[in-house]
Amino acid sequence: MKNIAASITISAIAATGVEAQEERRRIAPAAVYDVAPGLGHFTDEVLFGEVWERKELAPRDRSLVTVSAIVSTGKTAQIAAHVGAALDNGLKPAEIGELITQLAFYSGWPNAISAVEETKKVFDARQIGAVGNSEDARMELEATAEAARKAIVDTTVAPTAAVLSDLTNRVLFGDLWRRPDLSARDRSLVTMSALIAIGQPEQLPFHANRAMDNGLTAAETSEVLSHIAFYAGWPRAMSAVPVLKHVFEKRKENTMTTPQQDIEITQAGSGRTPGPVQYFSGQVEISGLYQAEAPARVGGATVSFEAGARTAWHTHPLGQTLFIVSGRGWVQREGEEVRTVGPGDVVWIPPHVRHWHGAVSTEAMAHFAVAEAAINESSVTWMEKVSDEEYEKGSLAD
Repeated sequence: MKNIAASITISAIAATGVEAQEERRRIAPAAVYDVAPGLGHFTDEVLFGEVWERKELAPRDRSLVTVSAIVSTGKTAQIAAHVGAALDNGLKPAEIGELITQLAFYSGWPNAISAVEETKKVFDARQIGAVGNSEDARMELEATAEAARKAIVDTTVAPTAAVLSDLTNRVLFGDLWRRPDLSARDRSLVTMSALIAIGQPEQLPFHANRAMDNGLTAAETSEVLSHIAFYAGWPRAMSAVPVLKHVFEKRKENTMTTPQQDIEITQAGSGRTPGPVQYFSGQVEISGLYQAEAPARVGGATVSFEAGARTAWHTHPLGQTLFIVSGRGWVQREGEEVRTVGPGDVVWIPPHVRHWHGAVSTEAMAHFAVAEAAINESSVTWMEKVSDEEYEKGSLAD
């Protein structure tokens, strides 16, 4: 607490005797006591005498929340003092720089650039040299959650704003969120704090869930609201309360209703069966078929196509992912050219897109297919078979 107070105190008033002892307990700037003594009281006794002392968030986390709120709301004059406090509370210079980088995407470049200018003054005063990028390996995002996020962006954003969709997938989550300079938990804490501070509660469910999936506890998440109320105002904090309440209730409900399940292994090649003739043309074999138990709705199988074999036209309500295991294959979306795929390629087919896939005419192909069923629906809707004439157009892709 002494370090926090020392970093944030902007001016000190010389005094003697009893007055000196009283002044040393003061944290707010001297002008506050002359202009708004009530504000001085709440600053000293409540914000720093009570809130900052609470153990539900560590001082380092409180600095992350505070600096995030100040940067995202453009309170430039307050940045230097709180960056100093953040350094005293254990944040590394590189982490502060990465916090600012994260917030450039969530509160805009002007706020971030202004924050850089003020932070540089603190670094210079403390003789902190230039910050470099971490050489650690890029962070891996949880595959299932990332696939679900990308599917939402592809279906809800891309049709209206294709460039924004691309930048979201390729830069925001494909690059920024994978940078090792700030942990996934801290990135989530920073992002969630900024969203509350700038009054964007509709964005909170995704990021609050992501924060807790990344290691932030429910108690810590709740404490963010109390802390940020002092830095972004009570209305912003109160607006976020019902949103987080719903997130907490849904997570609790999912925990209580999800039965205990064992890890299941589907052996390679198990359950070999020919591809149904009404859905496939040519020689096709399906093996390793699996279907997750409720509430999960994902399933898949390895599908092996002899040369010239293919699926019928079909769609998936929530999309499909194909991992090409061996050989060469063709994939076609209706109205577009046939595309050639090979081992290691991963194909994503968006929801409700009419398409087919199979082996090229001269070589066998095997892929592992994964699809999720919509609630009370099948994971696939089959249509008519691909004609020989339609299939032969694939040779143009080679």
